[in-house]
Amino acid sequence: MKISSIHYHPQFKKSFYRLPKDIQKKTKQKVKLFRENPFHPLLDTHKLHGKLKEQWSFYIKGQYRILFIFDNNDAIFLDIGPHDIYK
Repeated sequence: MKISSIHYHPQFKKSFYRLPKDIQKKTKQKVKLFRENPFHPLLDTHKLHGKLKEQWSFYIKGQYRILFIFDNNDAIFLDIGPHDIYK
């Protein structure tokens, strides 16, 4: 499955620009990988549970994750940050 388009929620944009520059750079690399294959093993993409059961997450670096939903062949990035974004 290849992602046709990625849409960015305003909260994602706000959180992204608050990240350290090295994490922003790593995020861009991982988003490129995600666009080609959203289930690449390096991303550890997984569906969430509980109140976030409609959402998915993938790994950036260390504690940083991207929270998103699939919309057909598109993805909507909702937020980015450490595990606190799950709360």
